[in-house]
Amino acid sequence: MRWIQILTASLLPFTALAAKKPAADRFNDFLSKSQSGPLKLEDASYAQLTKSPRDYSVAVLLTAMEARFGCQLCREFQPEWELLGKSWAKGDRKGDSRLLFGTLDFVDGRDTFQSLMLQTAPVLLYFHPTVGPNARVDTQPLRFDFTAGPQSAEQIQTWVSRQLPDDVPKPNVSRPINYVKIISVSTAVLGVVTFIAVASPFIAPVLQNRNIWAAFSLIAVLLFTSGHMFNHIRKVPYVSGDGKGGINYFAGGFSNQFGLESQIVAAMYGVLSFATISLALKVPRIANAQAQQIAVFVWSAVLLCMYSFLLSVFRTKNGGYQFWLPPF
Repeated sequence: MRWIQILTASLLPFTALAAKKPAADRFNDFLSKSQSGPLKLEDASYAQLTKSPRDYSVAVLLTAMEARFGCQLCREFQPEWELLGKSWAKGDRKGDSRLLFGTLDFVDGRDTFQSLMLQTAPVLLYFHPTVGPNARVDTQPLRFDFTAGPQSAEQIQTWVSRQLPDDVPKPNVSRPINYVKIISVSTAVLGVVTFIAVASPFIAPVLQNRNIWAAFSLIAVLLFTSGHMFNHIRKVPYVSGDGKGGINYFAGGFSNQFGLESQIVAAMYGVLSFATISLALKVPRIANAQAQQIAVFVWSAVLLCMYSFLLSVFRTKNGGYQFWLPPF
């Protein structure tokens, strides 16, 4: 039995070296596995990656990707996290930043989630080194909660870079070229240019027509001077009952208005404008003197009646207004 004790004692140094070797080579082992992106972790590998002593930093995303958990934020952020991990691994192949990225899904890390008492996901944990020149006294990880919604890879890269020393490399996020978007935008631009080139002989005369622009301008002026924006801002009713089984089309007071009232006022303004334009532009061009005289009387009568109606509406809204004009 003595030779067994001697053999066991002789193997103790090698056992100690074997136990120390994984701790010393932990970073290099994990670094070689993370060249294609963040490490896919489970309870055991998470504990191995984050245990002390640790002369490197670790950023671990705790997420829940399966549809049964209903974590939409997890699924939205996962591509950004993968992009950040791949960009960092590509820009820091030698591991000079001493930073590792990992992902722990709830399915693979139930015990870890329970030990951390996590009720929500995703959660990003950042572990500072516990030994070495950049070690921190506080061994508790920093926590990034996604309270503001899904974050971009650039935002997380900025947050992670702030935790690292100034003299270490901090690779930027390198997004792949979106050829589909480039082709789609180019095709759309070429289509618009082609349409303009083909349709310009037909569209240009319309766009250069002064009467069309005058009509649009007149419609816009009538629309806004009649109180269209007031109706949308105040959410006024279309009409209102008068308490006697009838309907009030005009609201009393200058600070009140109905939806139908603004339409009636716009119509009155439109008729007055059209009558004025006709008297100023159309009637003088009538060659027949008798027809011209009749047109003057007709449009003048329209102006008189419509302006009289406008004054009556104004008097309805303001009972103290004393002026009126026949026939209303």
